[in-house]
Amino acid sequence: MPRNDIDWEKLGFGFSDVNCHIRAVWKDGEWGEFELVKDPFITMHIGASCLHYGQECFEGIKAFRQKDGRIAIFRPMENAKRMERTAIRCVMPPMPPEKFVEACDRVIAANEEFVPPYGTGGSLYIRPLLIGTGPQIGVAPAKEYTFMIMVMPVGAYYKGGMKPVRAVILDDWDRAAPHGMGDVKVGGNYAASLFAHEKAKHDGWPVELYLDAKSHQFVEEFSTSNFMGITKDGRYVTPDSCSVLPSVTNLSLRDVARDLGMTVERRPIPYTEIRDFAAVAALGTAVVITPVWEITRGSDVIRISDPDVVHPTLTKLYQTVQGIQYGEIPDTHGWCHEVSI
Repeated sequence: MPRNDIDWEKLGFGFSDVNCHIRAVWKDGEWGEFELVKDPFITMHIGASCLHYGQECFEGIKAFRQKDGRIAIFRPMENAKRMERTAIRCVMPPMPPEKFVEACDRVIAANEEFVPPYGTGGSLYIRPLLIGTGPQIGVAPAKEYTFMIMVMPVGAYYKGGMKPVRAVILDDWDRAAPHGMGDVKVGGNYAASLFAHEKAKHDGWPVELYLDAKSHQFVEEFSTSNFMGITKDGRYVTPDSCSVLPSVTNLSLRDVARDLGMTVERRPIPYTEIRDFAAVAALGTAVVITPVWEITRGSDVIRISDPDVVHPTLTKLYQTVQGIQYGEIPDTHGWCHEVSI
């Protein structure tokens, strides 16, 4: 049962201590056994390749205590396969997807009391991490790697309903180069966005939107989230670009949109098309959907909607995904992976 010494209604989205994390080490060409570790600190060589050459990648997943009391992870196999692709791209040994999901199961079972109760809007955030821990001073892959999963309870992102935000396009910065690392989940992509992100927040915009780095003519994604637009005739449109991270949330929402009878389009989106959308949203694990009511680029201000209005299609998509995650709506796609406790 959930702990009774946590104020579940006041949880935010941040780190908190739990019972343990899980880890395994790769060396001599194979993965070792998983180990549950209480200490939230790690020790590594000063020459570790993750520190010098950025050999690292991570994922973000959530587990939910559902209406019937079961605990379910939302689409962990998709995250496992995405981390596998990222590891290969970074010349790291991938954790086999089946073992990845097994590790998620084990660490959640060991921290079951930290999964928020059904009805609070909370969830257990799951952060898998793969890093090069072997020393490597020349530019080359390491000979040792560590895979870890940490978990922590997080609260409902929206308390009292979805809240639209403003976004800004800062043409002086790019998130990812064409044919670079934008399509894999590595820390370097987020490091590249930090300066612009802090500037945007300082100037009053909660989120920044990036255009393609080559021409600055096409929409790519927000700093931490995929981009989606709803056309005035009800189509779901999202960018198709080799520099955009394949979002599991976006993948799921596209399927839900099709279930609702919507036409789904993945294609290049010119910046000039933004003003023609009936709704725009940022999509990601932490929040599912963040409506965007206004986008500013220099002197060009595109007002998509009123700041206190959420388009009904966004509401329907959000409620459907959340309903599946919490076991309130039938999971016809088989997305929810039940954890054995």
